[in-house]
Amino acid sequence: MNTPVDTVEGLVDSQTTEDEFITYTITAEDREKYKRLDQFLAEKTVGHSRTFLKSLFLKDQIVVGDESPLPIPKIELKKMPPVGTIIEILVPPAIACVAEAEDIPLEILFEDEHLLFVYKPAGMVTHPAPGNYSGTLVNAVLWHCKDLTGIGDQKRPGIVHRLDKGTSGVMVVAKTQAAHEGLVLLFSTHDIERVYEALVIKNRCQSYGTIESLIGRDPHNRLKMKNSGTRGKTAITHYKVLEIYDRHLHMEFKLETGRTHQIRVHTADILKMPILCDSMYSSKNEHMMKLGAAYKEIIGDYNYPFLHAKVLGLVHPITGQRLRFEVPAPKIFQDVLEFSRQSIKNI
Repeated sequence: MNTPVDTVEGLVDSQTTEDEFITYTITAEDREKYKRLDQFLAEKTVGHSRTFLKSLFLKDQIVVGDESPLPIPKIELKKMPPVGTIIEILVPPAIACVAEAEDIPLEILFEDEHLLFVYKPAGMVTHPAPGNYSGTLVNAVLWHCKDLTGIGDQKRPGIVHRLDKGTSGVMVVAKTQAAHEGLVLLFSTHDIERVYEALVIKNRCQSYGTIESLIGRDPHNRLKMKNSGTRGKTAITHYKVLEIYDRHLHMEFKLETGRTHQIRVHTADILKMPILCDSMYSSKNEHMMKLGAAYKEIIGDYNYPFLHAKVLGLVHPITGQRLRFEVPAPKIFQDVLEFSRQSIKNI
């Protein structure tokens, strides 16, 4: 059972191992909604960028289907073809990335023969991916667990959930296939306790509440997610305000689901209060202008969102033991909090 699942902060998905043949028929609604074929295809073929699609087009792997009702000698990515046109796309298999063991220190919170709980610092990528083939948590875990190969898949052995590169916090890794299957079930049924804390830019908010929306890929930026209206996957976040300061809040979030960037999207799009230093969904420069020079001096060139996965709790899939681990936020997070508290006292 190697079924990928929605997870704490992202989708652990599978890769294509064979050529994938995709067919689309252009409708009148498509013609009205989209001005360019590459824009249409980028939204329809989730996970493929316009650059990637252009490379396929240049290799004649995006063509007009033989069954199109109208003779169309040539299609262009910058124009939408006529209604009824059948577009055929041949997507080549993804290149497998086999993670290598690397001697990278791990902060271990718990370990037995089946599970490994670790602290992932901000700045560390969870598993190898384009642009980050080494120095990841998986590389470190493979060094620590010599026989992890084959648990899950070769790109991310033992991994059933992930945290974004800029998010610090607790993660769990499966050391056996039985544990992997058990964790997959726990995450897919949301039988996991997941608590985050964050600093957000704003000084007014309801003391507590629940956000529920549909989250999907942003069609204009494949790296981002967005609230999708009637499309996407259900995302539920419970929040409460822990501390109130002049221009920002210290908040806690409990996840009922775990969509990619869920907290970051819900705070920025729904609450209209982005996470401090989350440059993808807001602007660090604007944050520094609002907070002032003293905060800018403390934060400096730190460019990760002030978001921390402080609690991960679950029932051990093999032993049935209840496990719960809580870790403090990174020093810079605590430094900003302490300065904020002292500033309030000095008023």
